[in-house]
Amino acid sequence: MTVPTTAVNPLPAVRRSRRRVALRVLPALLLTALALAGPWFVPHAIDAPVTAPYAEPGGDAPFGGDQLGRDVLSRVLAGGRELVVTSLLVAVLVTAVAAVLGAVSALRPAVGRIVERTADVLMLLPAVLGILLVTLSWPDGGRLAVVTAAVVLGVPYAVRLVAGAAAPVAASGYVEAAAVGGERLWHLVVREVLPNLRATLLALFGLRFVAAVYLVATAGFLQVGPQPPAADWALMIRENSAGILLNPWAVLAPSIAIGLLAMSVNLAAAALVPATGRKAVPAL
Repeated sequence: MTVPTTAVNPLPAVRRSRRRVALRVLPALLLTALALAGPWFVPHAIDAPVTAPYAEPGGDAPFGGDQLGRDVLSRVLAGGRELVVTSLLVAVLVTAVAAVLGAVSALRPAVGRIVERTADVLMLLPAVLGILLVTLSWPDGGRLAVVTAAVVLGVPYAVRLVAGAAAPVAASGYVEAAAVGGERLWHLVVREVLPNLRATLLALFGLRFVAAVYLVATAGFLQVGPQPPAADWALMIRENSAGILLNPWAVLAPSIAIGLLAMSVNLAAAALVPATGRKAVPAL
């Protein structure tokens, strides 16, 4: 006698999963879009005084004024675009370079030992010192110098991670069969190894974006990159720290913006990691 079975409909679970992913990705999309489009919605000119220095919130200045009486809200809206664009560029470059170097290191152990030793040396360099060394030796580099410093400082950590994740893939049977069949190194990297590291690379991109926000903001705080009177979140924190007791929003608003941006993008990247690769993410 056959016992009837009740079919389980997987659609509700799939929809709930997609809804959870959307809820975790949406804040990052909104904050990134706001940072990119913010300069178009500023209520006042970012370099024109509209209040007394460090004026309290009120009237035409919901967040009050900064050290020169400029509208804090306008400068916050205008100050995120460069940070977001620079951090995204750094995250993409670091992830791409680390993906290629890590895969090659796993496929060619001799190259891997050289990459590993070089990464060990670069990892000993403190982030702030590295920024200063690169940017001060390249005085006219501006944002390009900051991007270069952030990439140089970010690749060593990322390449060690990718090489560790790529090692078991490189030792798998189908990769060895492709190598024995005469496939070139570039084919093995692009077609055989990297497609199996999507979860690791996506999670790595989120972490590298957060690290890039930290490094770019640190450079801005040190006045390496954007210069007054430019509207930049990190520069705003530095400029207004002396008057934090008079108008805390001049410092709190850009600080909160940087923190929310970093956390939301990291959560979004973690949510987009394929379910089959989530076991590899805690290693990050």
